[in-house]
Amino acid sequence: MLTNSQMSTQLGAPTTALRAHEELFAYWAGLRQRGALPRRCDLDPGRIKRLLPTVSLTQVVREPRDYRLRLAGTGLYGVYGGEITGKKLTDVYNSAAADYWREELDRVVEERRPRVGHHSMAWRGASHVTLLWLRLPLATNGRDVDVILGYDAVMAPRGEALSGIRAA
Repeated sequence: MLTNSQMSTQLGAPTTALRAHEELFAYWAGLRQRGALPRRCDLDPGRIKRLLPTVSLTQVVREPRDYRLRLAGTGLYGVYGGEITGKKLTDVYNSAAADYWREELDRVVEERRPRVGHHSMAWRGASHVTLLWLRLPLATNGRDVDVILGYDAVMAPRGEALSGIRAA
């Protein structure tokens, strides 16, 4: 049976993650002008300072479409077991996880709309860790998505260290 403190810990983490998603979404939506998507240069990191540890920027590579992580916050280092900045999806993920992310990012690009979801880190040998993620389209010309702003809320049991996650 769960105690009240255990329940609040289990319920509090997702609630905090959802608030962070709402905060970043509201910031992104406020950057839109006349229906145009925000541009990367519109972002002011100081306005989202507390979210930066798990913020990412993913570049859309054209012909053939692929994705490169141009920036990954320091809070993601422990989740992935190392630096992922500058890497392509296939450099970071196993084939099934890379396919999952490619499909999700493709939808952001094609629909020019935000996406949200959750992804288990079981592929890294950490089935106890889940990412509650948000991906927001950015476009230099206001229309064609060329960068995707991401935020990942890392959900792990309280006190669980994220370093030491090993590939399965």
